[in-house]
Amino acid sequence: MTQPDSLWLAQSLLNAPGWARVALTAPNERLREQAAVELAQTIIVAMERQPPHFDRRQMTLPL
Repeated sequence: MTQPDSLWLAQSLLNAPGWARVALTAPNERLREQAAVELAQTIIVAMERQPPHFDRRQMTLPL
C-alpha cells in the first residue's frame, strides 16, 4: 500500500457525509464515535478506489 498524499486525503474527507464531519465536534460521545467510524469508512473506500501509482521511470513490458 502506498502512502496517500495530503491533498488526496483532504479531498476524501471533504467528500465524506456532512453530518459526519460536523458530528466530530458534537457534545454527545456516541455521535462523535459514529462520525469517526463513518469518516474512517469513507477513507478506506477511497483508498480501495485509489488508482495504482505507477513509477514513470519503470519501463512497461508488452504482454
